[in-house]
Amino acid sequence: MSFTSIPILDLAAASDPATKPEFLRELRHALMEVGFLYLKNVGISDELFQRVITLGIGFFDIPEEEKLKIEMKNAQSFLGYSRLSAEITAGEIDHREQIDLSTEHPIPRPGSPLHHHLLAPNQWPAEESLPGFRDAYTEYMDRMGKISVSFTSLIAEAIELPKNAFDKYFDEDQQHKLKIVRYPDLQQLGKDGEKQGQGVGPHKDSMLTSYLLQATQHRGLQVQNIKGEA
Repeated sequence: MSFTSIPILDLAAASDPATKPEFLRELRHALMEVGFLYLKNVGISDELFQRVITLGIGFFDIPEEEKLKIEMKNAQSFLGYSRLSAEITAGEIDHREQIDLSTEHPIPRPGSPLHHHLLAPNQWPAEESLPGFRDAYTEYMDRMGKISVSFTSLIAEAIELPKNAFDKYFDEDQQHKLKIVRYPDLQQLGKDGEKQGQGVGPHKDSMLTSYLLQATQHRGLQVQNIKGEA
């Protein structure tokens, strides 16, 4: 079966014993037949969403020299700022700039395994450059991290596993990553969007689930069904 629309699920329904069975049925369908879904009523205020969006957009407007102070190449954690067109996906340049953040962890001790360097403090823009950014995104990552853990248990239930079935695959103090991305208009870069450029090419995320917050009315992530229709 090839889907023609993306399901919209009401997360609040998962908290009510009367509506949870139907929610799990809808979630199973979304997981098995589509692979993507929209979530509404996730329990985060519109005020926080708006702060996150406003400050996220504002990050890309701070001076270039301030962004380069926290460039990703300065740290072993792969956290920090990536300048425009600095990454490649599927052999093509991605025309985007971004900052990668995560739930904070202390600097690894000397002699720790190399992969422990992925768990580290964030590189934050200076507070005077973007007041409130760190506080808003720390709160948002905390809230979304809890939603992610809860939703993972709902996924397990939806496919008829114990609700804690996936817990063994995660550290108790697990890392939640967040990426703020800006895709410039390719025409402004002097490129034909159909032939010469991509925001980011076709790819798969490495984690169990990814959650996207669309900040503008521009087209974002595209989903393709089995017929190749986007």
